[in-house]
Amino acid sequence: MILKLKNGSSGLESQVLAALRQSVAEVDPNIPVLHASNMERSVALSFGDFREDRNLFALFAGIALFLAVIGIYGVMSYFVNARTHEIGVRVALGALPRDVLELIGGLGLKLSAIGVALGAGLAIALTRFISKSLYGVKPTDPLTYVLVAITLTVVALLACFIPARRAVKVDPMVALRHE
Repeated sequence: MILKLKNGSSGLESQVLAALRQSVAEVDPNIPVLHASNMERSVALSFGDFREDRNLFALFAGIALFLAVIGIYGVMSYFVNARTHEIGVRVALGALPRDVLELIGGLGLKLSAIGVALGAGLAIALTRFISKSLYGVKPTDPLTYVLVAITLTVVALLACFIPARRAVKVDPMVALRHE
């Protein structure tokens, strides 16, 4: 017999518990009923650690992604500032905005590919430490690695967009006079 009790029905729960103890005592008085719980509470207790781990991993992943975006933006912004004179010369010699975008975007893509490759290698090496927390996913699941690599590459290219747009707007005369 399965009884489903709604939360907050403690009076009914105590009645059911009393009936359960009485039924067990009738069958064998030497069997004690020490701890009785409803199914919802049992499920909540068994998945509590998993949910906490998942939320903690999600928080750390979000912070890591935010820091990666800030870092990539900072590196690309520094690159554009350091090469303003060169970009100005390229534009003065006839480089199109598309060429400047390819220069900045190509560097950003190359750096992000190196970072994704190193990160994937480290992730594969370190999965044995988190394998107990993975439920329903193999530690070396290729789909997960591909989706993470694509996401990080797209985020890196988006972080390169603002410095690249600023590089496209470089006035060659101002850049050449600057130095």
